[in-house]
Amino acid sequence: MSTASINGWCFTSSTKSSLRRATFRPSVSAKFNSSVAPPTLIRNEPVFAAPAPFFTPTNWSEDMADTKSYEEAVEALKKLMSEKGELKTVAAAKVGQITAELATGSSSDGKPADPSVERLKQGFIHFKREKYEKNPALYGELAKGQAPKYMIVACSDSRVCPSHVLDIQPGEAFVVRNVANMVPPFDQQKYAGFGSAVEYAVLHLKVSEIVVIGHSACGGIKGLMTFPFEGPNSTDFIEDWVKIGLPAKKKTITENQGEPLGVQCSFCEKEAVNVSLGNLLTYPFVRDGLVNKTLSLKGGYYDFVKGSFELWSLQYSLSSPLSV
Repeated sequence: MSTASINGWCFTSSTKSSLRRATFRPSVSAKFNSSVAPPTLIRNEPVFAAPAPFFTPTNWSEDMADTKSYEEAVEALKKLMSEKGELKTVAAAKVGQITAELATGSSSDGKPADPSVERLKQGFIHFKREKYEKNPALYGELAKGQAPKYMIVACSDSRVCPSHVLDIQPGEAFVVRNVANMVPPFDQQKYAGFGSAVEYAVLHLKVSEIVVIGHSACGGIKGLMTFPFEGPNSTDFIEDWVKIGLPAKKKTITENQGEPLGVQCSFCEKEAVNVSLGNLLTYPFVRDGLVNKTLSLKGGYYDFVKGSFELWSLQYSLSSPLSV
């Protein structure tokens, strides 16, 4: 038997070797700092803002829904094209764009298309044209199966998609996202959903790295730090879920007494990652992977305000069996 201690908790393994101790020590720090303004993603403006038109014909009707205005718009473009030879190529492309947009701008019953549906449709068209069709070898291999190197546990926050932030390509990572990027302890009844993901990643996909990534301005962590957890819950699910991070909250309050809530939340966002790394050790197949050196655990933190990313490893050592 062997034990590992993480944040005051003890985990037991039945292997001949033992996990003597586990500490969280930064091993890699990669910062992508810039003096420019924060990225568009976190500004108070639409992410997919429409670009300003490069020209506006004076007789271009504002109403583009009826056949007359469509014809007027095309004729205006053709006239401009004939008057300004240098815009011939651009204007011709614009004619094709408007024609395509008007062809798909309404449903079969004549009603305007749902903008949210149209956004998804155009997103897929762009993906298929620019990625799928340009990478037949990659998608041909993915059609046969997957063999990702990483399992990534990340937050559901719309600002921190790990595939976007880390430039991860299809097939590279098996990703699980939830509120506050929590890893619950092993519990076949209460947390079967998460447990099945870890089991599938480790035992079937044979991932070699599990990375838990926290992030700045996390609403789930703010909830953890501000929910009283006394008396009846005010939410149906959220409070019970973020309770997983209570050891991180306790450490945060102990080491940051008197600090503003924002400072405490920033500390807790990282400490909750460490708690999740500790909880991974409650899964027998994760412990076996660590002991057999087929698996490693890492924590990460993405600060989308500063534009930085930190990465650290769960370090542990093996001890020889003790005979008495």
